[in-house]
Amino acid sequence: MVESLIREWDGETVIVRYDRATGAWIFIAIHSTQLGPATGGTRMKHYPDQKAALEDALRLAAGMTYKFAVPGIERGGGKAVISIAECLEPESRPGLLRRYGRLIHQLGGFFYTGPDVGTSSVDMDTIAETGAPYIFCRTPAAGGAGSSGPVTALGVFTGIQVACEHVFGEASMKRRKVLVQGAGSVGGILIEHLLNAGAEVLFSEVDDMLIQRFKDELGLQFIPVEKTSKTECDVFAPCAFGGVLNENTIPQLKCRIVAGGANNQLAHPEDAGRLRAKGILYAPDYVVNVGGAMAIPGIETLGWSQADAEEKVVRSVRYALQRIFEMANAEGITTDEAAHRIAEQRLSAQGD
Repeated sequence: MVESLIREWDGETVIVRYDRATGAWIFIAIHSTQLGPATGGTRMKHYPDQKAALEDALRLAAGMTYKFAVPGIERGGGKAVISIAECLEPESRPGLLRRYGRLIHQLGGFFYTGPDVGTSSVDMDTIAETGAPYIFCRTPAAGGAGSSGPVTALGVFTGIQVACEHVFGEASMKRRKVLVQGAGSVGGILIEHLLNAGAEVLFSEVDDMLIQRFKDELGLQFIPVEKTSKTECDVFAPCAFGGVLNENTIPQLKCRIVAGGANNQLAHPEDAGRLRAKGILYAPDYVVNVGGAMAIPGIETLGWSQADAEEKVVRSVRYALQRIFEMANAEGITTDEAAHRIAEQRLSAQGD
C-alpha cells in the first residue's frame, strides 16, 4: 500500500527511514525543487498506520510547493512526518530527533525543515545538533528566530481582513463574529489580533489548559469540536488539523468566509466547489498561512528584520488573495483553482 502511494504520487522523491530504537517511521517527501531547495516543517505524531502517515507527508509536501510558488519564494515543497508510537517515552525523544538530524545533514541541503504539529523550536535546537545548517526556527538562544507562530498568525489575520473586504465591503473586524478552531501557536495569537481589532471571538480547542486560558481568563465563548461546523459566524478560521472541510461538514457550515492557518483544510479538491456552491468564500490555506515559511528563512538567512518580515508577509498575503479572488470571480472558478493556476504559472515560468 505504501509503495503504491509513492508510485502514484506526482512529486520527486520520498525518503523512508525506520528508527529501530523507538519504532518510529520517518517519511521525508520532496514534492518539488523547481524553485529551490525543498523546505517544510517536521510533523511528529502518532498515526493509526504508516499509510496514513505517508499520505499526510505527501499532501503536506505538495501544499508547500504551492505555498512557495504563489508569492514567488525561491524554495521548493517538502515535508517530514515522524510517525511515533502512541506513547513515546520522553527520554527517547532527544535521541530520535538527533538521529533524524543526522539524516537531514546527510541530505546536504536537499531538504530544509522547521517545526510543525508536534515539534517546537526547542526540538529544532536538538535536531540542529546533528542536522545544522538545514534547520529553521531554532530558539533565539541557539541563534534562530524562534517560533513561526506569530508571523503566521499575522498572515492569517491579514487574509481574514482581505476576505472580509471582499465579502462585506470593508476590512474592519469590529463586530464580526469569528470562530477560531485551534488556539495553539497560531490560533492563539490570531485570537489576540482579532480581539484587538474589535471582533467577537469564539473558539474551539481540545487542550484543557488552552480551554481554561481562553474561556476562563479571557471570557471567550467555547465551542465543542463537534459543534464547530454548525456554529453561526461570519468567519470560520481552522487553525488545527487539516481535512475539516469535507462533504459532511460543508453542508453544515453557517459562515460567509473560511480563512485559517491549518494546512490541507480541504479534504478533497472538489470540496472547494462545495464551498463555492454554498456561497462561502474560501481563502486557500497555503496562501494565508505563508507567514512562517516566508519570514523565518528571510530573517535567518537574508538578514530581514522582524519588522521587514512582517511587512513583507502582510503585503504578500494581501496581494495574492486579491488576485485570487478577482481571478475566481472573472473566470467562474473556485478560489482554490485560481490559486493553483497562479502557482502553476510560476512553476512553468521557472521551468522555461
